[in-house]
Amino acid sequence: MKSFMVSPGKKVILSQWETDNQDKAVQSKDDALQKFTKLNEKLEKLQELLWAEHTHKVLIVLQAMDTAGKDGTIRRVFEHVNPQGVRVANFKTPTQEELDHDFLWRIHKQTPRKGEIVIFNRSHYEDVLVVRVRKLLPEKIWSKRYEHINNFEKMLSDEGTLILKFYLHISREEQKRRLLKRLENPEKNWKFNPGDLDDRKLWGKYIEAYEEAMSRTSTKWAPWHIVPSDIKVVSRSRHQFGNSRSS
Repeated sequence: MKSFMVSPGKKVILSQWETDNQDKAVQSKDDALQKFTKLNEKLEKLQELLWAEHTHKVLIVLQAMDTAGKDGTIRRVFEHVNPQGVRVANFKTPTQEELDHDFLWRIHKQTPRKGEIVIFNRSHYEDVLVVRVRKLLPEKIWSKRYEHINNFEKMLSDEGTLILKFYLHISREEQKRRLLKRLENPEKNWKFNPGDLDDRKLWGKYIEAYEEAMSRTSTKWAPWHIVPSDIKVVSRSRHQFGNSRSS
């Protein structure tokens, strides 16, 4: 996973990172699935040890453009682990109560307990992504949040939380293909959200926001990993390899 990690202090330019980097160790889809199954079994055992030891915590942050496969990644990677020790936290549009507090208030409540793995499907990074692109707050407010995020994650790390952050990197062309598939396949129509088209028009601005966010918040205690995700089965195998080895 080191080849996908953003070194602390490195400026991220996403056009320089591949979206369809086929793993040379994976010969075919069947081969990838076999490797994935073995890694899944390893993750299952490690998760049981984490839960039994009840000392450390694991926080996995997933961020991506629409259609990149966050939900599918979570479902496939963690389908065999003990649900007692794994939880997914989704962060939608903030409620009025959440808006009345600081932007990390609702995030902190969802962080993992000892022995637990928590997956953030979107996260506190929305407050330097959507907030920035949609101009929901002035720059003088959201621009300070990179430092707040780094301090927040450092505190979690110091308190025994292993933080793994993944950006699922897909191309604009692949996103178009997946959106069209949702429209053309009746079984996938429910996944289509007209709002996705609005965000697609802002692709360039979102890329800029992601680049700055990862450049400024990839740290020794919470590094970012940019995972090529045009090929789903390969990207999921890579996620799991990183999680298993780090745990």
